[in-house]
Amino acid sequence: MNHELDYDRDKISRDQIPGDHLSEILESSLELETELMRTYLITAERIHQDPMLKERLQNFAEGNAKRTRQLMDELKQIRQ
Repeated sequence: MNHELDYDRDKISRDQIPGDHLSEILESSLELETELMRTYLITAERIHQDPMLKERLQNFAEGNAKRTRQLMDELKQIRQ
């Protein structure tokens, strides 16, 4: 085995994300999830002819709300 090709042989992983960059990534994801949630809810409110589609869009929004809460929890833990 050629250990010279082992990327983390010196125990320093060069592919790790620094804490501040990770926080930026999660904040960006939080913004996207929030915007998607709003879009799904607004669209669902405007649909009157297809109750099944309206319900699916509301379910999408609920999924985004759950991910939003999870992202907020992750950001809290990172910042502590």
